[in-house]
Amino acid sequence: MAVPPMQPTQAVATGSTAPSRTFRLSLLLDVVLGLLVAVALPLAIVAIPNTVSVVAALLPPGVSQIEMIRAHGLALPAMVLTVPLAAVAVRRLRAAPILVGGLALLAVADVAGGYADSPTVVALLRTVHGIGAGLLVPATLVAVWERPRILRAVWAGTLAVSLLSAQALALWPLDEATSWQITLQPYPLLTGIALGLAGLYLVLWLKGGDGAAAGPKGAERGRLLMTATPALGIALLGLGTTFDWPPDLVILAAVLSVVALLGLASVGTFEGLGGRALSYTMVAVGVVVLPTAAQVTYVELGGLGGPGLSGLWPAFLIAGVAALAAALLADRVSESLMPPVAAGGLVAVVAGLCAVRFLLPATDGPALIIPFVLLAVGTAAALASVLRPSGVGTALFGMSLFFPGVLAGFLLGSGIQFTRLKEADTPQGLVDAFVSALHLWALIGGVLVVAVIVLGAVLARRSPVPETGTAFAAKADTATGTESDTAAGTASPVAPAPAETATTPVTPATPAAKADAVAAAMTEALPVVRPGAAEAKIGAESGEPDGSDTSPVVPSPMASPEDSIGDRPAGG
Repeated sequence: MAVPPMQPTQAVATGSTAPSRTFRLSLLLDVVLGLLVAVALPLAIVAIPNTVSVVAALLPPGVSQIEMIRAHGLALPAMVLTVPLAAVAVRRLRAAPILVGGLALLAVADVAGGYADSPTVVALLRTVHGIGAGLLVPATLVAVWERPRILRAVWAGTLAVSLLSAQALALWPLDEATSWQITLQPYPLLTGIALGLAGLYLVLWLKGGDGAAAGPKGAERGRLLMTATPALGIALLGLGTTFDWPPDLVILAAVLSVVALLGLASVGTFEGLGGRALSYTMVAVGVVVLPTAAQVTYVELGGLGGPGLSGLWPAFLIAGVAALAAALLADRVSESLMPPVAAGGLVAVVAGLCAVRFLLPATDGPALIIPFVLLAVGTAAALASVLRPSGVGTALFGMSLFFPGVLAGFLLGSGIQFTRLKEADTPQGLVDAFVSALHLWALIGGVLVVAVIVLGAVLARRSPVPETGTAFAAKADTATGTESDTAAGTASPVAPAPAETATTPVTPATPAAKADAVAAAMTEALPVVRPGAAEAKIGAESGEPDGSDTSPVVPSPMASPEDSIGDRPAGG
C-alpha cells in the first residue's frame, strides 16, 4: 500500500514548530522575570527603613515608643542573617521556589500587619518581613543568572534605583496616615502583584522542564556559610546598640564591622582579583548608598524647608531612568573594559557625594537632581561591571556581605549623627545639626569610596595572574571537584544560554576606611541610643511630643511627613 504523500511534509512541519514554541516560552519567561525583578527587588529593599517614629503620635497610649521603634528595626538584622543561608538554599533548590516563598512571607506579614497591637507582634512581623526580603534578593540574583545576560544589568540597575528611593518609598504611604499599622503594610497591592508574577514565573519554569540544580559544593558552600558569622555578629551589635550605648561606642562597633567585612572580602572571596573587586564594591555600596539617600530624603522633606516628597519624585524618576540606562550600557561594553568602567562608576558615586555636600539642601532645580543622578548612575555602572565577569557563587558571596555593610553604615551614621545632635539646644540648632551630619557623611563616604578605588588599583598591579569567572570555576572543578559557578548558575529552564567566560579581571575596589555617617533617615533603619534631655527640650520648644520616649536613632528632622501636605506625588 502506498504511503500518503503528505505524511513526510506533515512530519517536517510538526518538527519545525518545536523550536518556535521553545523560543516563545523562553521569551515569555524572560519578560516575566524582568517584571518580577522590577517589582520584587524594590519591595525587598523598602523593608529596611524604620519609619514607625514618624507616626508615633498614632500609637496606642500604653505603648512605649522606644520599644516599638526597637521592634520595628528588626527587619534589617533579620535580612542580614537570612541572605547567606538563602544564598546556599537558592543554589540547591533553584530560584523559582525561593522567590515564591519569599514573596509569600512578605504577603503574610502585610496581611497580619493590620492586626498588630503590641511591640511583640510588631517584632515578629518585622522579622518575617526581613526573612522574606532576605530570600528575595539572592533568589532574584540567581534567577537572572539563569537567563540572558542583559537581565543581570536590569537587576543591577533596579538595585541601584531601589537603594536610592527606599526611604522615600517607605515614607510615602505615611503622608496623612490615620493608623500606625500602615508602616507594617506599606504596599500590600504591589506585594500581591509580585506574588502573582512569581507564581507565573514558577509555572513557566516548571513547564520548561529544567532539572534539579546540583547545588553548591566544596569551597563555594563553605565560603557562603562563612559570611553568616560576621552577619550574626553585626546583627547582634545592631540590636545591642539600641540599649543606650554611647555614640562613641556605636561608632567604634560600626568601624570594626566595616573592617571585618573588608577582611572577609579579601580572604574569603572566589575568583581571585575579580572576586575581590566584586566583594569590595558590594561592601562599599552597601555602607554608603542607602544611608546617604535616606539622610538626603529626610533633609529634603518639607519640615526642614525642602520641597517634600512631591518635589523629590522628579529627581528620583530621572535618576532611575539614568541608572537603568547606565547598567545596560555597561553590559554592552567589551569585557576588557570592565575594570575601568567599574572604577568610573565608583568615581561617579564620589562625585554624587561631593554634590550632596556642596549642593544640598536645595528646594528644586539641577541642584536637587544632580546628586541623585550621579549616585544612581555610579552605583548601577559599578554593580553591572563587577557582576558581569563573575560567577554566580562569587556574586552571592558579595551579596552576603552587602547587607551587613548596610547595617554597619546605619550604625556608623547613627553614632556620628548623635554626636552632632547632642550639641543642639534650639529648633534651629537641631536643623543645623542634621544638615551638618549630612555634609560630614558625604565627606566620609567619599573618602571611603576613594579608598576602594585606590585599593583596587594597587591589588590589580600586584596580582600577575588573576583568576575570574569560568577560568576559576574550571580550576575548581579539576582540583577539588567544586562545581563551576558559571556552569551551575547559567542553566536556563527553557533555552539554556551558553556559559560566559571572564577573561579579564575586574579592578578590585575595596572600602578600607572607617567612614560613614547617616542621619535621620539612616538612623531610622535601626534605633540607637536613648535621646537626651537636649532633644526633649527641642521637642518641647517646637511643639512636638516629648522626646523622652523616643529612639535616638529616629529624631525626625521635620515635624513629620504629615505636616507636608503636598508631599504625595501627583496622581497618587
